Amino acid sequence: MDEFWRARGQSDVREVLVTGQRDALLDDLDRGIIRILQRAGRTPNSEIARSLDVSEATIRNRITRLTGEGLINIVAVPTPRAVGLTMSAIIGISIDLRQLTDLVEQIALFPETRYVGVATGRYDIMIEAFFTDQQHLYEFVAEKLGQLGGVTNAETSVILKVAKFSYEWEIPNI
Repeated sequence: MDEFWRARGQSDVREVLVTGQRDALLDDLDRGIIRILQRAGRTPNSEIARSLDVSEATIRNRITRLTGEGLINIVAVPTPRAVGLTMSAIIGISIDLRQLTDLVEQIALFPETRYVGVATGRYDIMIEAFFTDQQHLYEFVAEKLGQLGGVTNAETSVILKVAKFSYEWEIPNI
């Protein structure tokens, strides 16, 4: 990411946050492309071009730039159920903060974790993880998290029903 900011004349993201100066990352056309791809990532460039009243070459070039600069990713994401992971949980983890970086890196390597975030508040690390069943969840908590030096507490919330799961959100005009 630092290369991205340097290419725009800023030394890094910290300078942008301090000075408030930066080039706009996305224009209206970029936002339109992203909205369409959020709804259906396999939408053909020709269809996107028609919807946005621009040429197909323009769409192809924009998508190449957006992916090349790391501003978007276009991937297939299987549902957890499709691969036999029928149970999900949000786990808040309290740790010895001197081991924060090491623990985040270790937890991120576990195949069960889909999201690992460093947090403020009650927990130091928040994760989302997927499991085949209760036994799998138990083994994860007891044998994986429980064996990590520096973990002082973990609170597990099993997700009973997912009411909304979406990759679509409004892109702000910054």
